[in-house]
Amino acid sequence: MSAQLLDVQKQIPKHDLDDDHDIFDQDYENDDSASDEKYEGSKSPLTGAALKRKQRARFDSWIEETAVEIVKEQMRQMSEARPNEILTTKALVADQASQLIVNSPREYQLELFERAKKQNTIAVLDTGSGKTLIAVLLLKHVIEQELERRLAGQTPKISVFLVNSVTLVFQQAAVLERNLDYEIAYLYGSMGVSTRDKELWRTIRNDNMVLVCTAEILVQCLGHSFITIDQINLLIFDEAHHTKKDHPYARLIKDFYAPQRDKAKRPRIFAMTASPIDAKGDLLKIACDLEDYLDSRIATVSDLAMVQKCISRPKEEIACYETLRPPFEAPLHQIIQSRFGNLGVLEKLLRSSKIIASELGPWCSDAWWTSVLKEERLERLERRNEHLQGRRRGHSLPYPISPESIAGIDQKIRQLEEAARVAEAYYLRVPQYEHSDDLSTKVRQMIIWTRLHYEHATNARCIVFVERRDTARLLEKIFKYPHISGPHLRTASFIGSRSLPSEDERASTRQQVLTMDKFRKGDINLLFATSIAEEGLDIPDCNLVVRFDLYKTMIAYMQSRGRARHRNSKYLHMIENNNREHVEMVRFVRTAEEKMRQFCRSLPADRIMDESEEDSKRRLNDLSRQKIYEHPESKARLSYKSSLVILAHFVSTLPHAAETTAEPVYIPFGYSQQYCYEVVLPGSSLIPSVMGNIERSKILAKCSAAFNACLKLLEGGQLDSNFLPTHQKQLPAMRNARLAITSKKGNMYEMMIKPKIWEVDRGTSPGELFLTVLDLPQGCERPHCPIGLLTRTRMPDFPAFPLFLLAGRQSLLQTTNITTSLSITSEQLTQVGKYTHTVYLDVFGKQFEAGPQDMSYWFAPLKIEPETIHSAVDPSSIIDWDALQYVSCDTEFEWDEHWTENSLINRFFWDPYDGGKRYFTSGIDNSLSMNSPVPDEVDNAGGKKKTIKDFTVSLWTKSLRKYEEIKPYDVKQPVLRAERMMERRNLLDAPANHQKESRATAYIIPQPLKRSSLSTRAVAMILTIPCIIHRLESYLIALEACQLLGISIPPGLALEALTKDSDNTDEHEEMQIRFQRGMGKNYERLEFLGDCFLKMATSIAVYTQNPDNDEFEFHVKRMLLICNQTLFERARDLQITRYVRSQPFSRRLWYQEGLKLIRGKKLGKEGEKHEHSLGDKTVADICEALIGAAFLAHNKQNSWSPESWRNAVHAVTTFVSSEEHSQHKWDDYLAGYIRPKWDGRNFSAAQLHLAEKVEREHPYHFHSPKILQVAFKHPSYPRAWLDLPSYQRLEFLGDSLLDMACVTHLFYRYPTKDEQWLTEHKMAMVSNRFLGALCIKLGFYKHLLAHHDAIKAQVSDYETDVMEAEKLGNGTKDYWTAIKSPPKCLPDIVEAYVGAIFVDSEFDYNQVQRFFDMHIKPFFEDMTIYDSFANDHPTVRLHHLLDNLGCTRYRLMAKDTPYDETRTSTCIAAVMIHENIIGKGTAASGKNAKVKASKDALTKIEGLARFEFRHKFKCDCSQTSAAKLGRGDVGGGQDTAV
Repeated sequence: MSAQLLDVQKQIPKHDLDDDHDIFDQDYENDDSASDEKYEGSKSPLTGAALKRKQRARFDSWIEETAVEIVKEQMRQMSEARPNEILTTKALVADQASQLIVNSPREYQLELFERAKKQNTIAVLDTGSGKTLIAVLLLKHVIEQELERRLAGQTPKISVFLVNSVTLVFQQAAVLERNLDYEIAYLYGSMGVSTRDKELWRTIRNDNMVLVCTAEILVQCLGHSFITIDQINLLIFDEAHHTKKDHPYARLIKDFYAPQRDKAKRPRIFAMTASPIDAKGDLLKIACDLEDYLDSRIATVSDLAMVQKCISRPKEEIACYETLRPPFEAPLHQIIQSRFGNLGVLEKLLRSSKIIASELGPWCSDAWWTSVLKEERLERLERRNEHLQGRRRGHSLPYPISPESIAGIDQKIRQLEEAARVAEAYYLRVPQYEHSDDLSTKVRQMIIWTRLHYEHATNARCIVFVERRDTARLLEKIFKYPHISGPHLRTASFIGSRSLPSEDERASTRQQVLTMDKFRKGDINLLFATSIAEEGLDIPDCNLVVRFDLYKTMIAYMQSRGRARHRNSKYLHMIENNNREHVEMVRFVRTAEEKMRQFCRSLPADRIMDESEEDSKRRLNDLSRQKIYEHPESKARLSYKSSLVILAHFVSTLPHAAETTAEPVYIPFGYSQQYCYEVVLPGSSLIPSVMGNIERSKILAKCSAAFNACLKLLEGGQLDSNFLPTHQKQLPAMRNARLAITSKKGNMYEMMIKPKIWEVDRGTSPGELFLTVLDLPQGCERPHCPIGLLTRTRMPDFPAFPLFLLAGRQSLLQTTNITTSLSITSEQLTQVGKYTHTVYLDVFGKQFEAGPQDMSYWFAPLKIEPETIHSAVDPSSIIDWDALQYVSCDTEFEWDEHWTENSLINRFFWDPYDGGKRYFTSGIDNSLSMNSPVPDEVDNAGGKKKTIKDFTVSLWTKSLRKYEEIKPYDVKQPVLRAERMMERRNLLDAPANHQKESRATAYIIPQPLKRSSLSTRAVAMILTIPCIIHRLESYLIALEACQLLGISIPPGLALEALTKDSDNTDEHEEMQIRFQRGMGKNYERLEFLGDCFLKMATSIAVYTQNPDNDEFEFHVKRMLLICNQTLFERARDLQITRYVRSQPFSRRLWYQEGLKLIRGKKLGKEGEKHEHSLGDKTVADICEALIGAAFLAHNKQNSWSPESWRNAVHAVTTFVSSEEHSQHKWDDYLAGYIRPKWDGRNFSAAQLHLAEKVEREHPYHFHSPKILQVAFKHPSYPRAWLDLPSYQRLEFLGDSLLDMACVTHLFYRYPTKDEQWLTEHKMAMVSNRFLGALCIKLGFYKHLLAHHDAIKAQVSDYETDVMEAEKLGNGTKDYWTAIKSPPKCLPDIVEAYVGAIFVDSEFDYNQVQRFFDMHIKPFFEDMTIYDSFANDHPTVRLHHLLDNLGCTRYRLMAKDTPYDETRTSTCIAAVMIHENIIGKGTAASGKNAKVKASKDALTKIEGLARFEFRHKFKCDCSQTSAAKLGRGDVGGGQDTAV
């Protein structure tokens, strides 16, 4: 370091040189909350039950080991997080400085706000310390008062925010729009509208609450009396130190404010500045003059320690450069001097060129000429035009010009053009900065510093402050050369504009805004800026600020230094060696700053917003002023001093929103020389806020509030006798209740085989029967006739269902219940009984002994064509009584040689000795005899039967001999061509490939067989009877379950809700274990629907009956209602398990009960009980499916009414069986609604104004604007400012309502999609990412009431992202999927708004549906565009990836830690592949732990080729095993792994 540099540093005050201040910093994790669904699953082979047990054992062993380490880590973190003794807020902030960002108004800001509400105030705070936030709070307060005035019919007034530059108009207007939910206008001179329009100003005043403008605009308006000073309620002066001399700020006060003698008619003034002193001289006098000018009093903090903890101060360094050359002539200067030196117009330019050569170097001087000559020419042209226009119109010119003639001006323009051509022809070579004099030592030194900071790619940002615009442009031009800037610097200039035409000024302003936007985003990382970047503008925190040209005033120094707010930032003073003026200037500004600090500290106590730490300690240690409370039992003592710590510790244990911090908020209230605080606790505290006593100091007032709060908490039982929280920071014990029971194979339960309806009146001979027609209108295997089912009681209306015939052809079975009952005689009853027994014997080989009193139903042939079947026919008229008579009179038809051809053809023959041999005959083949060889077209089992006789006879050889001894076979009997009856009975399922029968041709002789008296048309239909009876009985059993529950559900939905078709029906992405075919739709889709309705119904019930509970308690209560354990236990008590259908069609179980079998294969043991195994979770899921069926049965799509949901509400009440949900119809929710105390009908003007604005965004008119305001109130917003709860309760309600709207849309729109597809695509509709984007699109984000700067900044950034994504999307609906996750508050307020319109409309779901149809549905008309979004969930992506890799032996499991020393609960999840743990994750809930484990596993798997995966993880899963597995028809035909 040079001697001169050392000397300079000695002369600069040391107290600021090496200060290094930290900035609060905290990372926010957006809870993205894409979905509440689970994806637990494994892909084990069909025989994998043992493998699953092995994997579970391995996981349990691993989790025991892992949990120990996790608990140790938790305990370590807890030991490091013990609360420290704190005396003042300052000490508390310092303790947390490295941990979190200050997200809410700081204490001094709140105190300044309270002061500004009562009197005119000049706030003196450093750059970046939040002066604008105080202005926002004050504006909000004044506007609310103004709204009340306007509501009372008084003349409108407006608040005016005054700025010093056009660029600041844009910035401050944007800040206010982001923070104020009111109408804001902005004006500046060149915006293209006439500011001299009285009607414009009347509109602005009447239609807006705030005007942002330059001071000159307001001065002109007041001068024209378009608006008067008494029509302004608040004047805010930004950078108020400009209020002096003839500045528009000063003219505004002198000409319009001061002349208004009636102080009541003057507006309130709030002025902001980093320093009240902006000139050399008597500092006290300058400050007092500013106070007198603005009719205000300065207020600040006692010292900057508090503020400096909130904004980082840079490390200041000196960069010395060698002494510059005196001004000299560069080469191009010499050329222009020699040719045009006599031109007066160039005289000034020639002087400037020499100065530039000295300060920047000769290359810069040469480069400058080209641009400056163009500017001079343009300026002369502009003056010529103004002169002509002014002369023609008789107007005075905006500025005086010399009395030159127009001809003279034209001559100078021509001379400038010629000089410009010379400059453009000059060859400007590439500048060199090493070993060259092209650039000055000052420029070269600056290049060295900037290149040091940008040696590598970095996010750092730098500003180089210069005095002149030309300097900025030339430096930018230098850095455009890569060998100077290097690969990592991206530069631009940021300069103001001279007096330009309005269009050029607008273009310049726009360029400034665009440049700053690029700088903020990092597209530009080095700015060359004039003084315009010193004050006011929202510029990102910089890592390096260079004063290339030194400041001229102390405030310019402070403001430019304030741009270096990043951690470890540097502020560089560039000083010329041996330049005493530079040294004196540095000394002056630092000394002046210290004097200004001393001035602020010397202000009266009531104008200093905080106490010094020394004063705080002194007051706290004054025991005479402290109150002490001693607990009578524990003798624990509570003092003023300890109450701060105890209260802070209590709050830290409370649950809180992700965006907020767990700390008490102290709101100050001023009482002259006395002070009072209100302490506001988080929303989860039962005590929202407590007022302290009035004290003589701020620290004692704050302690008083904490002391009183601790006593209130002790009284309310939230602190124990030792002043410790009575609860710990932990989640409710039942938070993972859905995981508390298993979905795996569970207990054995009795299973109903037959419906109880068959037992009605059995044992008596009926005199009246009811007819149900069974028919296949689409055809049977062969010509058929309908069959009648005669029952003792009337059957319900059954749905049509498909039967799968030959080759898988489907034919719908339709049932028609005949309305009129059938009166039946004993003779007719005998006939139908005989017919039914014949059916059993001839077609199915079973003979029963039973009289009419023993039978539950009968079969009867019908003589009606399918197209004429209807319910109103006379049942007696369609029964084929002749056929019944024929069958009842007939005995068994055995071979008779006198049988005619008609007796043989188109008949049904059956083998009495072989139940599998049944034939339909079609003709006689006279070319064959019984001893003829079996024709080749017959399936002869490999040729075992030699002759037709052998083929027909089923007797064993010995029995055959005995038979022939008694009755030899007639060799003359004809050979009949026949079709063998199919053996497949389960027509409810599509046949497998080996079951796809074709018509089996046979050649038979009639003698060994018996001819049935049943017609072939009847038999064709009778063959389908077994599976039909099975399905009808399943319907009837399902209906009986509904009757038990007291809910009305049609048979089809009832059966679907009770159908479990595999051991793991509910485990998606897993191969189905023991999948049962032909059972129809399973419960999955209805469970998906019912789960959603259950969540909504219980949410409404919990909300309506618990007005004082917070969202946290809501979640706990709802989880206890809807958890699987609750549903399972209730279902078990109701014996719902008996009604579950878990077994497919059985050949031996479809026959009637109570019949004694006397011939045929036994049907099972008499009195045998049938059982099935059901997992606990399966039982719970079936409960939800029944709720879904109850909903679907009566819901009218697009036409909601309370009555349509009565059934589903009753179902929920039945299953949850709790006082928390006792409603039986929809109207009961409203009847039981306990309106909260805050929801009165006295609405403020601000609330009415909000309702009016929001109604323009969604056309719903609120009857209670208070409910609407609650929907936008973030938990961080102090209750002291708005005595209403936060939106969390409404968000809890709205979340479930939106879920319901989305789920029903998907359910109806995609009737064939399975539950997994529905769940995955619902994730997109209710995702935080979509709802956040929707919040921006609707404009709801503008109304958010939050007390967090970070939240507002996040919302603003997110708004920009959404707008850009929508624009780039060019009309696509999925543009939001490309956007990052939003701040959690945005989707929350959409859900809260939905909850608000629901409550305000008195629980009218039509309003929810309307909101969905208008704003959500249009985005999801085509769900295919969201397939990739659905699959983007880490767990879903993991499943699909492993499936593609061919691995079937993997598991994703989660479990709570088995240790609870910490009294907190952690869930551990792991991904296991072939018994090896490859991914793990921990979180407070199982869902989040699984997501983390999936992400961890994906990092190790993604990108691997299949052979690499198999080798790395030793995967030996057979690639053919999956191919051998069948696919089942589950959920309406959707493919599901078997």
